[in-house]
Formats: sequence, structure tokens, C-alpha cells
Amino acid sequence: MAMAGALGLALVGCGEKKEVVGEDGGAGEEAVAGGWKTKDWTLPRGGLALQGRVHDRVPRKPEVAWSFTADAGIIAAAAIADGVVYVGSVWGTVYALDAETGEKKWSFETEDTIEAAPTVAGGKVFVGSNYGTLHALDVGTGEEVWRYNIRDKVSASVNVVKSPDGTEDWVLLNGYDGVARCLRAGNGSQVWEFATDEYINGSPAVIEGKYVVFGGCDAVIYTLNLADGKVVNEVVTESYITGTVGTYGRNSYMGNEANQVLASELLSKDLVWVYGDSEFSFFSAPAVTENAVFIGGRDKQLHAIDRLTGKGLWKFKTGGRVDSSPLAFDDAVLFGSSDGRLYALDPADGSEVWVLDLGEGLNAPPAFANGMIVIGGAGDTVFAVRGE
Repeated sequence: MAMAGALGLALVGCGEKKEVVGEDGGAGEEAVAGGWKTKDWTLPRGGLALQGRVHDRVPRKPEVAWSFTADAGIIAAAAIADGVVYVGSVWGTVYALDAETGEKKWSFETEDTIEAAPTVAGGKVFVGSNYGTLHALDVGTGEEVWRYNIRDKVSASVNVVKSPDGTEDWVLLNGYDGVARCLRAGNGSQVWEFATDEYINGSPAVIEGKYVVFGGCDAVIYTLNLADGKVVNEVVTESYITGTVGTYGRNSYMGNEANQVLASELLSKDLVWVYGDSEFSFFSAPAVTENAVFIGGRDKQLHAIDRLTGKGLWKFKTGGRVDSSPLAFDDAVLFGSSDGRLYALDPADGSEVWVLDLGEGLNAPPAFANGMIVIGGAGDTVFAVRGE
């Protein structure tokens, strides 16, 4: 089994329910007075817009509720749906774990390393491997429903969106073969494809329900028409875009290998701003709020940037690389570091809210649902963290 480079990469209280559909473009959250709004974490970065946004307060006084020992290290985020945690290892095993106890419900072995978070939609778990295969698994049993093979690894999480006519779910798949594809979630048949000139590492965002946005290793930011995959806009930048974009409104934000963070507008040929206060590259995906962009760097720091102007707000130094993509809560920014610590910082000034030492390098991004933080370690441990 190939592992080359894998480790280096990167509740309900009493009250009336109401649906909350936020700027993040997710499926919405059910808010109940006194309870957690975020019930599931099923799409990459928490929603179609890939914002990494959590409309809850971060749990206080965090403690490890349970841990699960996998067959190898974890570098991908987990997905959480209906009381089950789905996570993949660098040995290529997908695990379904009980969210309350950490007990294994089922596992499925792919042929190679899993670098990206599973996506859960329509009764299926979609997960790719470096063997070049996207697997669609039954959420209840782990049995394979269908698979789709490409010419290189699948290192990005897929996004799942309704087709423009609303009749079916579509799976948006970016491949390391440089091709963006749209598949039918029901059977894996292809709707369209769009070829770029280089590898694609990051997941595609969906804006306004009709545009697909992502960056590639050809240093181009692409905007495609969701309906047919045809290019709507291209923005040429200075260097490889190796990670996943985050969006807010019609703008997209991303890091690159020129040690920059970029902001682009949906249909403009010119960048909105460029942030360059780092001597190292950015592999983390950003978390985006109305006011700020938060992104981890290989300079061992989390960077907070003014979303409108691109000016630096503050930086926080850790003891290791910050490839772990942050989550922006209402009152904190949460992320892991390869120094083994999980950090929660005040978004206003970067001061510590709390720090939890988990004892394993944390390259994977955290996931959150029902008051529980789930993050995988570079050793072999899946940690579930709860607090007040």
C-alpha cells in the first residue's frame, strides 16, 4: 500500500425549532433554545461555500470524551452525521464510529491513503483515496454502492449539491489528474467534466447555487457553471494553489505556495487583495467570517486577516506547522498544530481561550457537531473532545 508523502501533507433543549440557513451555504441548522445549533458536519468545511464556519460558541473546559485507535495516522477531517463519525486513515481504512462512545460500527478498506474528509449525503458516504478511486458507501453498512476511477489520486473531499433543476444530487469531484467532474450521486454516472492544466488538490466550493469555484496547481482560480461545467471566469495568480478555497458572498479566499493568501471576486479577472506576511507557504484551508479570514501557515502560525482589506489583524505562534484548517466559531477560532495541541483563540485579538494537549501531531482539520469536536492525530488516534 502506497504511503509516500502522506504523513507530510498535509442537545436539544426545550423550545421551538427553527431552520437556520447561513451565509456558508450549508444545508441549514436546527436551532433550539439552550441547545447546539450544529447538529451534523456532513460537507467539506461544513457547507457548500467551504467556510469552516460554526454558528455555535466553542465548548469550554474541554476534555477527551473518548479516543479510538485506528490502523495508522489521520490527516483528513472527519464527517459527523446522525450520531456517527466517519473518518479515514493513511492506510486507506474508512471507519464509522459511534459518536457517543467511539465504538466501531463498521470499516471499509480502500486501496491507498485517504487524504480528504468523507462527505455524507443521501444515505451514502463519499470518500476518495490515493489509488484514484472515489467510493460511495452505504452509511449503515459500509458496503460499496458504486465507485468511480480517475487517472490519479483523489486528494480532495467531494461536495454534494442539488442539480439546477432540483431533481437529483450531484457530486463535485476534483482530481489530481487535473480534471473537475460532476457525477450523479445515485449511480456515479458523469454529468460533465472540465480539464485544467495541472493537479487539483482542493475541494470545489458552490456559490449562489450555480457557480463552482476552486484553485489549482496551474496557479489559476476557476469559476465554472454548475449546470454544464463550462468556464465562466479564470484568474491567473503567481503560484500553485495547493489547498481548498473558502468563500463569503461572491468572494473566494485561499493560500498558495508563493507564501500568499489571495482574495478573488467571482467574475473579476483581478484579485481583490493579496496578503504576504509570511515566509512560508499555506496548505491550510481558510475559515471565513463576515469580518476575517483565518488560515494556518507552515510558518507555525495562525494568521488572521481583515476580510475586506487583506490587512493582517494578528498572528499566533504555535510549536509546529499549522496545516490543520481552522474552524471559526461565534466566539473562537479552533485549529490543531503539528505540536500536538488543539487551540481555541479569541477571534478579536488572538488571545488564548484554551489549549488542549493531545500528544499527537494534529495535521487534520477538526470537525464539530452536537457540542463534540472530532480530530485525528498523526499517530493513530481519533479524539472526541467535549466541554461545557
